[in-house]
Amino acid sequence: MFFRHTKPGGWVEFIDLDLTWTSPDGSLTESSASKKFNNEFIRLSRESNIEPCPGLFLEGWMKDAGFTKVQAEKFVWPVGTWPKDKHLPLQKEVGAWNYIQIMEGLEAFTFALFTKHLGMSKAEVEVICAKIRTEIRDPKMHAMFYLHVVYGQKPETSATS
Repeated sequence: MFFRHTKPGGWVEFIDLDLTWTSPDGSLTESSASKKFNNEFIRLSRESNIEPCPGLFLEGWMKDAGFTKVQAEKFVWPVGTWPKDKHLPLQKEVGAWNYIQIMEGLEAFTFALFTKHLGMSKAEVEVICAKIRTEIRDPKMHAMFYLHVVYGQKPETSATS
């Protein structure tokens, strides 16, 4: 659709996430409540025909659509203010905002999937959310995911212009 509605020679940009949580130092372990939740969230989303990690596919989708000069960049999206890189001062601010949106929105993006697909009660989901909040509050937890930015140009001449 975007290809069809872009003028020949026009540029488009897409920004989206890969919601797979990881950590640069191994502080987010496979046994943590946060990682177990994340794995289950991704699995259940895909089973519901919702792609929770569209950022991974943006570059391919753009090329498949016919865009050229496609460029892709990947940025760390920290959960919390743990980043120490003085060359990337916005990482702390991005991490702070991301921390807030996760802490305040956890139930909002968990309840439907976990109660409907796993048959969990509201109380069970609240316990999981409480465990995740406890882990995320720990300054030694360096959780993160990636933000993908992809842009490209519609050729000046195209068979489907």
